[in-house]
Amino acid sequence: MMKNATTAGLLLAAGLGLLLPATAAAQSSSLLRTDAAATGKPPLTLQDGSWYYRRLPPPKKVELHDLVTIRVDETAQAIAEGEMETRNSSLYNAILSNWVFLEGLTAVRPNDMDDGSPQITGQLNELYRKEAELETGESLKFRITAKVVDIRPNGNLVLEAHKMVRNNHEVWEYSLTGICRAEDVDPNTNTVLSEKVADLSIFKRERGHVRDGYRRGWFLRWFHTFNPF
Repeated sequence: MMKNATTAGLLLAAGLGLLLPATAAAQSSSLLRTDAAATGKPPLTLQDGSWYYRRLPPPKKVELHDLVTIRVDETAQAIAEGEMETRNSSLYNAILSNWVFLEGLTAVRPNDMDDGSPQITGQLNELYRKEAELETGESLKFRITAKVVDIRPNGNLVLEAHKMVRNNHEVWEYSLTGICRAEDVDPNTNTVLSEKVADLSIFKRERGHVRDGYRRGWFLRWFHTFNPF
């Protein structure tokens, strides 16, 4: 009798298990393991789970005397207008009624004016008007390779560059100095923009027939400097 009751209980438990809904576990596309604490395994990362992962090389550190290419692209534009007008009118009337003359080195006596008192009468009208208008635009674009001549304690790079191009009798000279941050240097192209260079100083000089065609002579330079009229 006891054996039959035990068998009936087992059959009843098995039947109830079939009637209850079972929990289904589906696959997940997430790389994060939510059961990391339960399994004791670290979370899945892209480096461990991807077939296409490739570790990037560390950025190149710029050292002293390394070469850095600077792309200069400077544009300047100025517009100025001016107008000035001055008017001056004066009228004067001067009469010399008394005068003196010297006798020797010590005697001073009044001088009788037999011809009458000298008199000056005049009128002066002056008009000065000047107008000026100036509009200029300049653009400077070139590439130059600079040398790292110093590295500051904060990591900033001090750059210095010199370049000369000679074509027959035409000569172009370029010089550049400035300071930039190491992270502003593109690690792929080893290039930095001129707009990111602090204390930028650019010197450009031309010599040759082209320069002689539009340069001013010494008299025009003196005349424009002192502007006598």
